[in-house]
Amino acid sequence: MFESFFPRPKLFFSSLLIWATIVVLFWFTLGTDVGTLLGFEFAEEGAPPVIGMGFFVTPSFLWFYLYYILATVPFWLFWQKISPSKWHRWSILGSALILFSTYYGVQVSVAINHWRRPFGDTLQNALMGEGNVTIGDFYALMGTFAEIAFIAVAIFTFTRFFVSHYVFRWRTAMNEYYTAQWNRVRHVEGASQRIQEDTQRFASIVEGLGVSIVDSIMTLFAFLPILFELSVHVTELPIVGEIPAPLMTAVLFWSLFGTVLLAVVGVKLPGLYFKNQRVEAAFRKELVLGEDDSNRAAPITLEELFMNVRRNYFKLYFHYLYFNVTRSLYLQADNLFAYFILVPTIVAAKITYGILQQILTAFGQVASSFQFLVNSWPTIVELLSIHKRLASFEAAMADMPLPKIDQDYLDAQRKIED
Repeated sequence: MFESFFPRPKLFFSSLLIWATIVVLFWFTLGTDVGTLLGFEFAEEGAPPVIGMGFFVTPSFLWFYLYYILATVPFWLFWQKISPSKWHRWSILGSALILFSTYYGVQVSVAINHWRRPFGDTLQNALMGEGNVTIGDFYALMGTFAEIAFIAVAIFTFTRFFVSHYVFRWRTAMNEYYTAQWNRVRHVEGASQRIQEDTQRFASIVEGLGVSIVDSIMTLFAFLPILFELSVHVTELPIVGEIPAPLMTAVLFWSLFGTVLLAVVGVKLPGLYFKNQRVEAAFRKELVLGEDDSNRAAPITLEELFMNVRRNYFKLYFHYLYFNVTRSLYLQADNLFAYFILVPTIVAAKITYGILQQILTAFGQVASSFQFLVNSWPTIVELLSIHKRLASFEAAMADMPLPKIDQDYLDAQRKIED
């Protein structure tokens, strides 16, 4: 799954983690000083944010673009030198481009969040008849939003288009890797299904899920500082009263609570999905063999195989029943949680409508990022089951012992055949 596309996966990802740590630490400790030495004039701390397209061409952004290139190219050249491969431009430079475009998309959301405050305050002043608000003020702010929206559309479209090609290259690499050893694995149970179906599903899930994971991480980096700054407008929370950084504390507690809750409740689902593919494959294989051999696909054998399918599906339905109840209750409560913690602040009239919109947006962005597991758990479960199947397939390719779940499946198959 990884060796076919990435160079020496264990060493590569370890070096990537180390390099990324060094790059990030340098950026947050000496990045501003180095940028100043190179001639970039950064805005003073506490200065109001730039509203509109100018947000993306400020000195801090221009310095970040250059720094990202300087951090990416040497890492790619290093791996291209020690482990050359035709896939490295896609696996390394392609991954870097996806990270950058995803980060840029998150910054578009930040720009829109900055825009919400003047628009919300202008709207409030107009409704209250204060501030001499004109029609031109609204049209100007709408025009600014349109500029940011056009960037959002362009970035979203490009990212999805590029990721589709990126993931298909990954699938191509897996396909080449597996088919090159076809003579060794052609007798493995479900070999054709592993190579054709599972690689296709792996690619399609990674295409959506991978971008979502990166987007969630980038959103946290972008909106946590904003939420921390907005916490100055909220002095206390219901029940607990005054605490440091109340908004950040509340969103961390609520999101981690939901993540742990759903992880515990849905712990059995990956194994059941894995078994589901196994029992379906066994039933399908017997039917296919019965097309050419009259001694196969006997009614009693098919009945027993289908009972295995039925039994596993019913277990899956049962476990999804309480999982969906828990997940739905949490998500419904999530709709009101931000308003719940803001009730004392709203009643005390300590914030304007524009600030309220900023808080709700930033809170929602951070909460949804932390709740990635909650929102994507069914997809994650399917990906884990595919990973289990491909891992067992690769174990058979390498003549290694199969995982326990595969051994149990083979033992059950032998009982049926006997």
